[in-house]
Amino acid sequence: MAAALALAERGVGQTGTNPSVGCIIVRDAIIVGRGWTQNGGRPHAEAMALAQAGSKAAGATMYVTLEPCAHQSERGPACAHLVRDALPSRVVGAVHDPDPRTAGQGFATLRDAGIEVETGVMASEARIQLAGFFSRLERSRPFVTLKLATSLDGQIAMANGQSRWITGDAARAHAHVERARCDAILVGAGTVRIDAPRLDVRIAGLEHRSPRKIMLGSKDAPQGWEILRSLDELGSLECNMLLVEGGAMTASAFLRAGLVDRLLLYRAPILIGAGTACLGDIGLDNLDAAHGRWQISHARRLGKDSIEVYDALI
Repeated sequence: MAAALALAERGVGQTGTNPSVGCIIVRDAIIVGRGWTQNGGRPHAEAMALAQAGSKAAGATMYVTLEPCAHQSERGPACAHLVRDALPSRVVGAVHDPDPRTAGQGFATLRDAGIEVETGVMASEARIQLAGFFSRLERSRPFVTLKLATSLDGQIAMANGQSRWITGDAARAHAHVERARCDAILVGAGTVRIDAPRLDVRIAGLEHRSPRKIMLGSKDAPQGWEILRSLDELGSLECNMLLVEGGAMTASAFLRAGLVDRLLLYRAPILIGAGTACLGDIGLDNLDAAHGRWQISHARRLGKDSIEVYDALI
């Protein structure tokens, strides 16, 4: 299952509204098929792995990170039917599909065909990887990551507006990898107007993974950008993973609305003093309300800078 999850990682941010799934088929201790959801959501991981395995799938064990889909689509057959017809002896799944069109029916189809099914293997890891898909199905909005790059004293710009660059090359490269894992990236209209950000992925070999560009605001967006007029319309973006990069007003608005699921905090070892703070009012009435909202999940050095990753608890 760990190998299947590693394969699924290749498709994160590239599969549209479909989940990024990984699949491994093993027969006689040899991998005979492997697959992951392809760009745009098709082919699915199971279809890719079964095509590679061919007749060797019969009697084999299949490991898949998400329950095979059970519904027909104009874009391809139901994976549960493909797996059933390939006749593996055993299917090991990580998590059930929350899509009501499948929701248990995929595994049920396999069991009805006499195939042994085991579920819940590395389920927590799979749910983390599929967080965007689960968020869109269960909460009708994408999984939101907020990125902040600040000085030690929480500033994102000098008093004169100068902001490039607070963090160094290693931290910026890490942020570009995060961009490559998201379907869309959002900034406020003020940031678009003042900074004219490119918001692309500038890492050799990953340029094609640049996400959709979203501007939060009611005015016309530059060519190639989409507009989100209100946070109330977040679900209309029809994507799994959204990265919010600024500015301070936009970051504060997402926090105030309780829409941030994950926080990336890049910090440079500098002090700015008077400048532009990374956040404004986020809706706290008292200090007690600030506690118990975040839990650190990862921290490391990035050259001279550091990154801390926090998960929202509420």
